Amino acid sequence: MSIERIELSLLKMPYVHYFETSFSREYDRTFIIVKVFEEGVVGYGEVVATASPLYSCETTTTAWHVLKDFFIPLTLKMAISDPVDYHREMGMYRGHPMARAGLELALWDLKAKKKGQPLYKIYGGIKEGITAGVSVGIQDTVPELLNRIHAFLEEGYQRIKIKIKPGWDGNICREIRKEFPDILLQVDANGAYGIEDAEHLKELDGYGLLMLEQPFPPYDLWDHSRLQKLIKTPVCLDESILSLITVRQALEMGSCRIVNIKVGRIGGIVEARKIHDFCQDKKIPVWCGGMLESGIGRAHNVHLASLPNFLFPNDISASKRYYKQDLIDPAFDIEPDGTIKIPRDPGIGVKPVETRIQEATLKREIFRNH
Repeated sequence: MSIERIELSLLKMPYVHYFETSFSREYDRTFIIVKVFEEGVVGYGEVVATASPLYSCETTTTAWHVLKDFFIPLTLKMAISDPVDYHREMGMYRGHPMARAGLELALWDLKAKKKGQPLYKIYGGIKEGITAGVSVGIQDTVPELLNRIHAFLEEGYQRIKIKIKPGWDGNICREIRKEFPDILLQVDANGAYGIEDAEHLKELDGYGLLMLEQPFPPYDLWDHSRLQKLIKTPVCLDESILSLITVRQALEMGSCRIVNIKVGRIGGIVEARKIHDFCQDKKIPVWCGGMLESGIGRAHNVHLASLPNFLFPNDISASKRYYKQDLIDPAFDIEPDGTIKIPRDPGIGVKPVETRIQEATLKREIFRNH
């Protein structure tokens, strides 16, 4: 049977606490939920593009456009329901990985539900739970930051990641290490520095960091390789990783020692699994990055992170980390051992609550298979 219809919904949800990176402070998140309907089964996906082109050049507006005018029409015209087929056929279009990933995720959820299996089994996952880390944004003061770290550690998070930028970097790591000398700590610059800052970044070697994530802009693989030769701290690439090709190039250049896999950034699960397998073969550890997803996108990340080469704590937090009330039931929570359980029910394994989705929806559009 072919897909009967596809629905797009644009949602907006407030954060429980503002989130600040090197490029902006945000108080809420605007994103797209994709629903695919076939024979009474609904697959759910999430487009992680935000309202403004800050993390990525994609936005909710561009994603809605390419889904409406290109990805969805081709999917319906060709009667595509298998996500691997979708990935192959959408290869004719350039760019827009977050948009294409949102629909692919919905197709994966649909496929797993039709098979009566949780996604992690279809992916080849081997874990019962994934290790949870938390990302802590830039705060107004150091005491506020330390208080938030205290609270997250008490909740059971196994790794703390802080956002850094010029003026809020080594000095902050020093204060954190005074308070928490032994925690797993990593820093994320979101591309806030340049090669001219290499000597300054070298000072971070003194703080026993798990990794330094994305110090330079996304396009700058070469300068990342120059930096990695200068510092002991492993460089991890995030925004620079766009596909298996860029992973291979980064590793050949020595641009990083760790890879962050974000499904939206690389265009879907098919590409994510290719990157995972390639890195596993090269003995390069990976971990799953987050985009402050709702429970729908978070569920997809949890299942992906069940694969064996996700070796570091992931940016996959409890639902309450970002939202007062998530879109799913049950919400994700941290277990006493610092993990998040992988849902065992078919598909994403959690139930999207339609009333909550509707309450957060700004607009909706339906596309039918005529």
